[in-house]
Amino acid sequence: MFLKKSILFVIIAFLSLSLSAQKDSITDVKKIQDLKIKGKIKTTQGIYNPLAPSKAAFYSAIFPGLGQMYNKKYWKAPIVWGALAIPIYYHQINNSDYRRFRNAYRLRKNGLVDEFTVNGIETVSTQTLETAQKQLRENRDLSLLSGVIIYILQIVEASVNAHLMQFNTDDNLTLKPTLIQDPISFDAPAVGLTIKYNF
Repeated sequence: MFLKKSILFVIIAFLSLSLSAQKDSITDVKKIQDLKIKGKIKTTQGIYNPLAPSKAAFYSAIFPGLGQMYNKKYWKAPIVWGALAIPIYYHQINNSDYRRFRNAYRLRKNGLVDEFTVNGIETVSTQTLETAQKQLRENRDLSLLSGVIIYILQIVEASVNAHLMQFNTDDNLTLKPTLIQDPISFDAPAVGLTIKYNF
C-alpha cells in the first residue's frame, strides 16, 4: 500500500511541475515572417555545396585530372597524368614485346623462320619463347590493372577532396603547442598539458 501511495505521489508531483512550467516565448510569435533581423548576418564559413563531390568525381571520370582542376588543386593534375602515363607506357611496351615473342613462337611451331633464327641457328629456344610470352602477358595485365586502379583512385581523390574542402578549417580550430615557463619553479621544469577552447 505504501508503494502505491509513493508512486501516486511521484506522478502527481511530475504532473504539477509540467502544469506550472513557464510559457515558451516563441509561441507568442504568430508567423515566421513577423521575425525581423536588424543588421546583416555575417558568416565566416563557405556555402555548402552537396553536389561538388559528385561533380568533381564526374569530371575526373570524363578526363583524368579534371576533377582536381575543378577543386582548384591545379598542381595535382600533372601528378595524375604522370601516374597514368607510366602504366600506359609499360602496357604498350609489354604488349608489343608479347606480340613479337608470340609471333616468333607461332612461326617456329609451324616450321617457319622467325626473327630469333639467324643463319639457321636459333638464338632463343622455344621454351624461352614460351616463358617470355607468359611473363610479358602477366606484365601487360599488371600494368593495365595498375592503370585502372590509379584511374579509380584519382576519381576517389577528387571526390574526397571536394568533400573536405567544405569543412571549416579556421585557425581557431588548430592545435598550437607552446612552451610556457613557470616563474615559480624555474629550476625544476614541469611538463603538462593545457587545452584551451575559444568560442
